Amino acid sequence: MKREFELKDLDQIEMGRRIRRQREFLDYTREDLAGYLGVSSKFIADIEYGEKGISIRKLYMLAQILEVSADYILAGQRYGNIADVEKDRLKEEILEPLKICNTQQLKCMEQIAKFYVEAIKQR
Repeated sequence: MKREFELKDLDQIEMGRRIRRQREFLDYTREDLAGYLGVSSKFIADIEYGEKGISIRKLYMLAQILEVSADYILAGQRYGNIADVEKDRLKEEILEPLKICNTQQLKCMEQIAKFYVEAIKQR
C-alpha cells in the first residue's frame, strides 16, 4: 500500500526571515555570519531575502552557528519539550528590549540579573 504524503513547499523568503531574525537576535552582522560560513555578506543578504538557496553543508553549519535546528531554519519548527520551547520564547522576549541598550546600560542589566539570580538561589 502506498503512503500518501502532503508535501509542503519550501518558502525561501520565510526561511531567510528566520535566518535574519536569529542572526540579529545573536547580534551578528551579515559580515560576521559570512565570515563564520566562509561566504560573502552579499550571499548572506541573498539568502535572507530568499533570492538564493543554501547547500546542505552550509545549512548544517548555519544551524550550529545560529544555535537553532535545521528544521527551524527550513520550516520554522522548533522541537523539544513544551517547557524548553516556552523557556526559549521567554529568553527571546527578555533579550529583545536590550538590543537598544548601550554598553553601560547592558553592564547595569548584567548586575541586576546577577543579583536576581543570587537572590533566587538563596530561597
